[in-house]
Amino acid sequence: MEELKKLEALGLVLPSPAYIAGAILFGILGYVAFRRGRKAASPALTWTGVALMVYPYAVAQTWLLWAVGAVLCGWVYVKWN
Repeated sequence: MEELKKLEALGLVLPSPAYIAGAILFGILGYVAFRRGRKAASPALTWTGVALMVYPYAVAQTWLLWAVGAVLCGWVYVKWN
């Protein structure tokens, strides 16, 4: 426990379960979109899939992770159909 308090003092905190679930969910959806985009030769779908897989590494807040993920998934839905 003492090590955890030292890490928190340095500004390092563990992500919430909601953040971890969102990162996994959007990573899987991004991989599916990436594969579908490559197969259909759709650059927009391919790069949106890459964005879905990568952006959780750049976002720290849980609400922002879910908001950006929902927008990107909406874009994938529009491009898929």
